[in-house]
Amino acid sequence: MSFLGRGWSFPPRFDADKRVAMVTDREDIEESLRILFHTRRGERVMQHGYGTQLHRMVFEEVTDQTLTELRDMLEKAVMYFEPRIELEQLDIRRSEDDLGTLLLQLDYRIRTTNTRHNMVYPLYLDQATHPVPAG
Repeated sequence: MSFLGRGWSFPPRFDADKRVAMVTDREDIEESLRILFHTRRGERVMQHGYGTQLHRMVFEEVTDQTLTELRDMLEKAVMYFEPRIELEQLDIRRSEDDLGTLLLQLDYRIRTTNTRHNMVYPLYLDQATHPVPAG
């Protein structure tokens, strides 16, 4: 039995015996982080503060101010809603392959095992950086 937690896989999957597929340990933590980042604040009836405002950032121009706001938002969300980890560093950089994508690299430590891990979360943007031809 895992003391880091055990939860349903997300999205929910079922095995051949029609049981819900479960995830544990690091996989459970990273799925929880993805759910946290995908959930809009106010979306959960019983936890209005849970989630982020990433959806607001999708069409924003990438400036130092935007990156600072994004970093602050994510650091606070992880601090308040994922107590199993300590976020040691959050790097945000543009993808070299896709200019419309920011890569969020989270370096974190699992508190109970004192093990370090990292996770890269792609944030897809759709910037209007190229002029649209008239006509």
